Amino acid sequence: MSNSDNNIFFVKQDDEMSLAFKKAQETFKYFWREMYWEYRRVIPGLDLAIVKFPFEQTFKGESEPTIEHMWVRNISFDGENITGVLANNPMQLTNVAEGDTVSCSRSKISDWMFATSGKTYGGFTIHTLRSGMSDEKRKQHDNAWGLDFGDFNKIMLVNGQAENPENLVEHPMCVNTADKFLEFFKENPDEILIKDEAGYTVLHRQAIAGNKTTIDILLSLGADKNVTDSNGLTALDYAKKLNWSHIISVLA
Repeated sequence: MSNSDNNIFFVKQDDEMSLAFKKAQETFKYFWREMYWEYRRVIPGLDLAIVKFPFEQTFKGESEPTIEHMWVRNISFDGENITGVLANNPMQLTNVAEGDTVSCSRSKISDWMFATSGKTYGGFTIHTLRSGMSDEKRKQHDNAWGLDFGDFNKIMLVNGQAENPENLVEHPMCVNTADKFLEFFKENPDEILIKDEAGYTVLHRQAIAGNKTTIDILLSLGADKNVTDSNGLTALDYAKKLNWSHIISVLA
């Protein structure tokens, strides 16, 4: 990813950009839900999937840090912290470099975006910048990315949202794979109890991704809602952290 255009920007704490940061943080769960299913596709469905982190460094003789917001790819998420690989070469900072593995709390990210079939979802800081451009500049901007950003006043969060608003509640793949999911865990009931290397059960992972259909199946097969991970958190704790309102009552 090049440093041109809006791939990197320096902090500008005006109201509009701060609001864009907040929206990205609040809606990151939709990005992660899409990534959860992307990692399970045989054929990749996304053209692009990136999250923007703030990086800072205080240089000698300066009292305030220099902050650069840069894109990160190859994303993983544990319910609190996002980890990935820095996709940009910093313009000023020297304490990080393109290709570094980096992490950031969900509450501190500045943006997220994924694209499929050339259309973008998320990209709140990008749309904030696009909103201040002339039509011609906006067209040049979009062409430089090679993506269809759509209307900056109507930022989409999930694929097919306009035609199928129910996709905001449940990912289509979650519904479509329910039978196979049920079959697998009926045949392998011990898998429901196993904790992975990070201390999460499958119920924790489904709660983080907001998958109610699979959570219903796990509970029907005897999954324990009260099991905690290595941090002492239950699946319900993660559902509350991410405000997955449609599964909070199920796990309560």
